[in-house]
Amino acid sequence: MDAPQRGAEVADVEPVIVGVDDADDQDVLVRYAAHQAMMRGVPLHIAHAVILPGPFGWEKEGEVGQGSPAQRGTSVVDRFEAVARSAFPDLTIAGEVHFGDPASTLVVRSEEACLLVLGHRGRGGFPRLALGSVSLQVATHSQCPVLVTRPGTPGEPPRGVIIAGADLVHHAPEALEFAFAEANRRSAHLHVVHALHRPALLPGPGSVTTAQREVHEIEDNARGLLEERIAGLRGRHPQVPVELHIEWARPATHLTELSGEADLLVVGSRGRTGLRRLLLGSVSSEVLHTARCPVAVVPAAADG
Repeated sequence: MDAPQRGAEVADVEPVIVGVDDADDQDVLVRYAAHQAMMRGVPLHIAHAVILPGPFGWEKEGEVGQGSPAQRGTSVVDRFEAVARSAFPDLTIAGEVHFGDPASTLVVRSEEACLLVLGHRGRGGFPRLALGSVSLQVATHSQCPVLVTRPGTPGEPPRGVIIAGADLVHHAPEALEFAFAEANRRSAHLHVVHALHRPALLPGPGSVTTAQREVHEIEDNARGLLEERIAGLRGRHPQVPVELHIEWARPATHLTELSGEADLLVVGSRGRTGLRRLLLGSVSSEVLHTARCPVAVVPAAADG
């Protein structure tokens, strides 16, 4: 992958980077990313990847006579820079034209970004992400949080609700830290959700039984552990209203259902090193496909 050809002048602060392709329907995505940068007080970088022709050359349908790949890439970035500047004239904006594989490019750029913003579906360049390919690769391997929007969601009026999935077994604090900070920026209510998927333990209707008491004990223990783990975050963000939810449900399904009334769903990835680094996690992977609001996937800190 070649170094970025533009935007090197904005390098002192970790920017928000939005990946774009050459489609005409990404103005909303770019404005959403610009708003993320404004909330954080950092620059916005608009990045586009150009896959260079092979030794025999090739051009996609409709690109014949439109200049070199580099010229077309520059034109894409120029167009979306204008969109972002029109919406946020006081925001520092830079363009990046890269040459190489989009997913690999974004993973490398994540080392110097505070947030990557991507669309949900698309074709080439930096796609609007056909999930299972670029988005999953980036979300799995990114060194910074990755925010994947949903079709039509970025322009909807805010609901003032953020959902954070909490994993008490493979606990990593980074996702909850991100969720608290995001709720603070947006003046939103934060709902921290831990779903227990143990349907065989659930007793049927009737009087209180030993099994029911065991269920209540499990719930109380989970709530106590979750309260303990977010105590410090509550102290650092006292203005954020927080509700804890311990639910007996399949985690990915429950988070997807809740996402329909949220502005953002926050989940964690498995880790940055070792075997865990190769897996996004089944819950995070599934909600990227199924959630009804934007999803932020937050990497765990490097092991050791």
